[in-house]
Amino acid sequence: MTPLHSAAEKAAILSEALPYIQRFYDKTIVIKYGGNAMTERHLMEAFAKDVVLLKLVGMNPVVVHGGGPQIAGLLQRIGKQSEFIQGMRVTDEETLDVVEMVLGGLVNQDIVTLINKHGGRAVGLTGKDGNFIHAKKMLVKSKEKADEMLDIGQVGEITSIDPEIIQVLDARDFIPVVAPLGTDTAGNAYNINADVAAGKIAGVLQAEKVIFMTNTPGVLDKQMQLLTGLTPREVDELIADGTISGGMIPKVGYAVDAVNSGVKSAHIIDGRVEHALLLEVLTPEGVGTLIKRGA
Repeated sequence: MTPLHSAAEKAAILSEALPYIQRFYDKTIVIKYGGNAMTERHLMEAFAKDVVLLKLVGMNPVVVHGGGPQIAGLLQRIGKQSEFIQGMRVTDEETLDVVEMVLGGLVNQDIVTLINKHGGRAVGLTGKDGNFIHAKKMLVKSKEKADEMLDIGQVGEITSIDPEIIQVLDARDFIPVVAPLGTDTAGNAYNINADVAAGKIAGVLQAEKVIFMTNTPGVLDKQMQLLTGLTPREVDELIADGTISGGMIPKVGYAVDAVNSGVKSAHIIDGRVEHALLLEVLTPEGVGTLIKRGA
């Protein structure tokens, strides 16, 4: 391939992105950032570039990140075993200190630094800043005793979100990078599931899209083929017949909740694909499963 042909192909690709740039101009896109995309350096660099590009072409990305592997690693280094009940990290006071240190400090600032390195204007914050994520203690149902609720420590359930701080940052052309921590009226801190936080923030902001970056291609059928477009009703049917199972059930549940709360579409995409974010937002093919309300 000659350099001229290569340049022409690049120009064609940029031209094909134009309708999507126009469609999503000044729209809010909430991105839950996690999985391999957040631990492999080349994917981290690609993600940061994607976020900066979306902002520069007029969209309003809001990043909500997790940090499970980093939290587990630091707990292990201090000799503390991670414990989970029904997929939720049991969070005592010592674990909460580690969670706050990792989410609100190490991971958050690493993402901010990467985005700024590539020309963005990222600002890191937690749900405690401006008291914008209000939460209460979450209790989970016991699998052994139907009438028993289990206390898993300082794990939070979101009660409300005040979006003003996000809106102010967006209006001033900053990119908010949110660590999923919240507080209650007494000032107690809570660890919040990042998928839940992303979906709830997207709903409150009435976002155009919420994108969940995962370590899977998306929702697969029983032949392991990618399902690219689903409605909430179809999701329910796929759960009922066992097509959607295990850890994908809560993920699609958060996506459906976001769509039902007014978000135009939810996407579950493969964060192991380099530039997955641009492929999903700026191309007709996408790289994952889209969920939107049926007609």
